Amino acid sequence: MDITQLILDDHAEQRRLFSLIEQIDAKEVEALEAVWGRLSAFLDAHAEAEEQHFYPALLKLGEGANDAEDGTVEGETEDAIEDHNKLRDAVKAVAKHKIGSKAWFKAVGEANVVNSKHMGEEERQGLTDFRLNADLKTRHELGVRYAAFQARHITGVKPVNKDPETYVEKHG
Repeated sequence: MDITQLILDDHAEQRRLFSLIEQIDAKEVEALEAVWGRLSAFLDAHAEAEEQHFYPALLKLGEGANDAEDGTVEGETEDAIEDHNKLRDAVKAVAKHKIGSKAWFKAVGEANVVNSKHMGEEERQGLTDFRLNADLKTRHELGVRYAAFQARHITGVKPVNKDPETYVEKHG
């Protein structure tokens, strides 16, 4: 088990769930509600699991990879926390619209864009950085904690935005 692979697996599931929504007819409100409910809870739990288990370790072991913000692990992490905040806000925005409406699908699409941009950055930056700088034992131990957190919070977590600079100061 490796926390970086678990995160990649989560990303694949997020992409799959967004894709499912795109393929469900607007009249299938119950199906849309069910899939979006699962996806929104998953997005919140995933972000919180990363913030509790992945990013604190990355701040201690990472160096900043590829196109990391400012070329540093701190910049990489601040950017990721900002992205998580944007995603939480995008998920909240979906709830303002009637399920299945054009506005609802547009809001879901906007959440997908925010999430996709974040995942791409995270896969090039934080995950690469961690694979390069954390040994397999550390990645395994964090993977166990990450998986347990996800299992305990299968129905989601309370989404709370975080100040990126304060986060880095606390965990760095």
